[in-house]
Amino acid sequence: MSAQPQHAPIPPSAPAPAPAAAAELLERIRADRRAERWVPAFERDWAGALEDSRHSYSLTPLHDVVRAWQARLKAAPAVDAFLASGMDDSDGIPFEEDTEPRR
Repeated sequence: MSAQPQHAPIPPSAPAPAPAAAAELLERIRADRRAERWVPAFERDWAGALEDSRHSYSLTPLHDVVRAWQARLKAAPAVDAFLASGMDDSDGIPFEEDTEPRR
């Protein structure tokens, strides 16, 4: 009997965030003008991912939260610029509608 897995795990598409990435990210979120809304949202996402990681014995949920919030912070200036431009966005659809699974 071998202790080796029968199949090779699929490597993540992006490298794992640094061990201190979540703490550094939370500092950046707290420094942002949206901190009042974003800090509780990050903490809620982190707590959910931590619980998932405890059950799955995988760090992937935690890495996914860090990557998602890094992307949000990276995109925030572009979103701010769009909103400040005064362009009409009334023909858009809610984000939740676009991200729901297709039936």
